[in-house]
Amino acid sequence: MDPSIGTLELVGVLLSAGAWLCSLATTLMSTWLTLSTDLLSTESYELGLWETCVVQDLGSLECRPYDSLLGLPPDIMLARILMCTALGTGLLALMLAVPGLNLVNGCHSQLEDRSCKRALKIAGGTLCLLAGILGLVPVSYIAHLTVVRFFDESVPDIVPRWEFGDALFCGWTAGVLHLVAGAVLIISCLRLKQSCNLPVHIPLVMVPPRPSSTRTRSEYV
Repeated sequence: MDPSIGTLELVGVLLSAGAWLCSLATTLMSTWLTLSTDLLSTESYELGLWETCVVQDLGSLECRPYDSLLGLPPDIMLARILMCTALGTGLLALMLAVPGLNLVNGCHSQLEDRSCKRALKIAGGTLCLLAGILGLVPVSYIAHLTVVRFFDESVPDIVPRWEFGDALFCGWTAGVLHLVAGAVLIISCLRLKQSCNLPVHIPLVMVPPRPSSTRTRSEYV
């Protein structure tokens, strides 16, 4: 096997694992949106998918979970569903891609092993692409709503404005890493197929003819 194929596989799996961790951090972080006003300069507010927090200048943090699912805003509810789906899809992609590595022995015969690993990597790469799209949609949607609601020229400057938090940037990073990981895994499958289809050149070696052994019969009279 070409060593570059093994390198692509490892890079794809590592990127997939890093993307899933970033998606998990994005889902759990309470800093999707941040708010600080001049009226209360000692306090700032954070908005997440599961809770809202108040940060004091002294470093104290007080968080309060949402009261009920029915009272959630539609954008927060949609972001919850999509981020949880992205987490499940990314974890399934990672679980399929790891056994698909050529460094891992899984199937019995060599031909069956190649086809089995290729199918696992293609499935893992496809799910990585899907997880990247599912993770980018809620993050971009929340960012779009924030820009439309609070960064309009018609809104007075005195109105408090929610701004992008660290979780949005972490979510964008996770989505891009998932897309890159899926592309790398699929490319490694295509390169593996090309390397398997290459014709094998058998060197033609001139074999010198063997000297014919003649037996001399002597007759004694």
